[in-house]
Amino acid sequence: MSNQPLYAHKKVYTFPTRNVEVYFGAENFSIHHWFGDASVYIITDEHIHALYPELTRFHPAYIITPGERSKKQSTIDAILEAMLMAQLGKDVIVLGVGGGVVSDIAGFVSSIFKRGTRLVLLPTSVLGMVDAALGGKNGIDAGVFKNMIGTMYQPEKIIYDFTFLKTLPHAEWVNGFAEIIKHGCIKDKELFEFLEQHTLENFQHNMLLAATLIERNVDLKMNIVTRDEFDQHDRQLLNFGHTIGHALENLHELPHGAAISIGMVAACVLSERLADLHFEEAARLVRLLTQYHLPVDIETDHDKLFEGICMDKKRMGEHMQFVLMNTIGSAFAKPVPMKYIQEHLKILI
Repeated sequence: MSNQPLYAHKKVYTFPTRNVEVYFGAENFSIHHWFGDASVYIITDEHIHALYPELTRFHPAYIITPGERSKKQSTIDAILEAMLMAQLGKDVIVLGVGGGVVSDIAGFVSSIFKRGTRLVLLPTSVLGMVDAALGGKNGIDAGVFKNMIGTMYQPEKIIYDFTFLKTLPHAEWVNGFAEIIKHGCIKDKELFEFLEQHTLENFQHNMLLAATLIERNVDLKMNIVTRDEFDQHDRQLLNFGHTIGHALENLHELPHGAAISIGMVAACVLSERLADLHFEEAARLVRLLTQYHLPVDIETDHDKLFEGICMDKKRMGEHMQFVLMNTIGSAFAKPVPMKYIQEHLKILI
């Protein structure tokens, strides 16, 4: 049996700091086939470890508790201490196997352990595959302040083994499709229309269709972030729905996709007022979100919600940098007065 890694095809995306190799169709992933005798340290979560115990059989690993609550400094400290106790060298490959939380934590740890080690990501969820593993942002939370601490650090490889999706819970499929729909809203009208012609179940039951969709979204996001690694221009568009969405996520402890879905609807209402978005365009987004089982509204405490919005890292003094949509497939960033947001919040949500 060959010890060479198997994959369908590879793409290379160029950042100022390094080239990121992305391997699609690396089915039946094997650490030995990919890394041979190299030193590998695995970061994953309890769900993945329970489903795929063979991943950590021959390599040291740190198993985190699943979910957003692990994205905190104490988790980072515990992993760093475990790596030091294992006497790992600077040549270690940190391998993050999991969804968005694992990608953030593995990237952060890799970027600061002995001032930077090799990083490889193996995303196992739709959200991880189309969003969290891409672009080099590694963030943890500080109390209620979401993603306020972190680094920018690109992996050397991102490996896509789509067989992991066979064990992905239905709720996590829904969670990931919020980001896919977002991509259609901001940059790809044809993607939006393609999603309108399908259902979530189509993708769940057709792995080739799902893999093709995921690769299209990887291309879209990577083409944005390679041109604008540090959020100066188009990368800001990826925050569509995230300002209010992150505040809702914290306040109501919602899944990321559900919060961003409601945030996108709020951004559409704001876009109707400030960007001349046509009502029917907004209605199409609401219908599409519903079609993919995502929520479009919520009962909330508007005063507490505004407090959360004020904590967003995109705030610039008395303004918030909002991403608005002028038509499906086209968006732009615009500073909106905090006072305006406060006065109109009950209309937006």
